[in-house]
Amino acid sequence: MKYLRQLLIILIFSFIGEVLHSLIPIQVPASIYGLVLLFIALLTGIIQLPQVKEAAKYLIEIMPLMFIPAGVGLLESWGDLKSILIPVLILLVASTILVMGVSGKVTQGIIQRSKRKESEKQS
Repeated sequence: MKYLRQLLIILIFSFIGEVLHSLIPIQVPASIYGLVLLFIALLTGIIQLPQVKEAAKYLIEIMPLMFIPAGVGLLESWGDLKSILIPVLILLVASTILVMGVSGKVTQGIIQRSKRKESEKQS
């Protein structure tokens, strides 16, 4: 029953996201609305982490299964996608390199900042 209640809370936020998506004329996926609202509810204490933790953990564990239908859809659309394969691959590789570079620089900055704070505390 505990897991059902937790899943219901997550689904309620997902439903609210769907409603907002239909009401707000911005091209933001409904799932993003729902996730942001759930995040705000967790930050403000409206929802406590233990109220959704186990169901969220389970959903993360089965997440790879959720990509199977999308992959099958891509295979079915192969004829349409074949003509744009090279530009898409170039964009994927370039964006991956960009994200890796930016993530590395941000991580280095955070590490240097924390080292500076530690050295200031010691002196």
